[in-house]
Amino acid sequence: MVSKELKFKMEEEEPVSPTGQYFNSSALSVSILSLFEFDIPIDDSPAIDTLENMFIPVSPRFSSIMVKDEHGIQQWKRVKVKLEEHVNVPTFPPGLEYYDEYVQEYLAKIAMAPFSQSRPLWEIHIIKYPTKHAEGILVFKLHHALGDGFSLMGALFSCIKRADNPSLPLTFPSSRAKPQEDHGSQLISTIWRSLPRAFNVGINTILDFGWSLLKSKFVEDDTTPIRSGAPGVEFRPITISTVAFSLDSIRRIKAKLGGTVNDVITGIIFYGIQLYLHSVSKSSKCAQPTALLLLNTRVINNYQNLQEMTKPDAESPWGNQFGFMHISLPSCGNDPEKGNPLDFVFKARETIKAKRNSLAVFLTGRFLEMLRKIRGPEITAQYIHSTLKNTSMTISNLIGPMEQMQIADHPVRSFYFMVVGVPQSLTITMVSYNGKLKVAMGTEKGFIDSELLVSCLEKSFERIFTASGAKTG
Repeated sequence: MVSKELKFKMEEEEPVSPTGQYFNSSALSVSILSLFEFDIPIDDSPAIDTLENMFIPVSPRFSSIMVKDEHGIQQWKRVKVKLEEHVNVPTFPPGLEYYDEYVQEYLAKIAMAPFSQSRPLWEIHIIKYPTKHAEGILVFKLHHALGDGFSLMGALFSCIKRADNPSLPLTFPSSRAKPQEDHGSQLISTIWRSLPRAFNVGINTILDFGWSLLKSKFVEDDTTPIRSGAPGVEFRPITISTVAFSLDSIRRIKAKLGGTVNDVITGIIFYGIQLYLHSVSKSSKCAQPTALLLLNTRVINNYQNLQEMTKPDAESPWGNQFGFMHISLPSCGNDPEKGNPLDFVFKARETIKAKRNSLAVFLTGRFLEMLRKIRGPEITAQYIHSTLKNTSMTISNLIGPMEQMQIADHPVRSFYFMVVGVPQSLTITMVSYNGKLKVAMGTEKGFIDSELLVSCLEKSFERIFTASGAKTG
């Protein structure tokens, strides 16, 4: 029989996952900003009660801090949460119609601010000022050590109701794409069923894994208008800008060109970036930066409740369950303005398909685990920092609800997320919500022209939409 003291200790402490240790180390401190834009002005009076009764109970991580035990192993330790320390309500000068500039400065400030290690690694910011896009904004800042975007957004969605009928659950688009690690397991189990396939998988794996190692340690992207290469770029202010596309329009492009929605939006982003590079530096040849695509490696792709995610044999456990792949942006000759924009969709589809027909992500995960066991989590975190620093951008995506949400009776007009604390000049995230796909860009302030980048993405979408024939069909 387990003693009460031992049972209490087991409930109060649990080991921090390896990825959680990497993301909260001397080399890396990565967080996620989740921003909810509201249709109506914010009434913050129910904030404390909502957090206490709905948010805190979702996961023990929200009431835990990271500590080292007597063996130097990092653990999650339960503590009493002082909610008032986690709630921030900024004050701006009165009298303005819109507060977009103040909001941008405030977001840059909280993105750079480190978490206190003496309290749980999350906080909320209630911005009760109108912008051109919303009557108020609620910002959740969550340390990446708590979990990946899948876990954290699943936790937030569990606290949120449908605006049209709060008694009904939120629903999400189904995804037919299989996650990379499950795909890798299937490749291993069927590797000898087809020798030509096994040969292709082997070649792709060798090339992709070898290239990943080289890019992570030795080969650095050139300095371009989207990569300053400045030391400590993760500590510089950022600007967060967004652009929204109709999911119906993206699906129409997909119907014309084939492939997946992800192929289409990746092609739009790649073409838009090349348009931006050419706009900033017309005299230079078409650059070929490298992007890191973050992949969900869970067995399933649908959000689950906490009870399902915390089962010992959970198919999709709480935590950080993702991998990354290196992808070089498609070349465009000397002038992307004169090229065929559809080529970027076709090349994105071809490249991603080839990368998925590889065990490189699977092997990279095993390599990081081996490095952690041999050299420790700090050295592994330094390796991941180098992997990020040597590339030009990170691209990640999540699926959001198909219906409009409401938080404490506040209808959510739009929402998006941003990963901050990454040693890159450009971070791109995507999330679907209520018929729209929101693309957010975190750009190094003063280095990347965020307004021009948004304009180039909009131009990319319009050109691909027209060239595909989706506009007329």
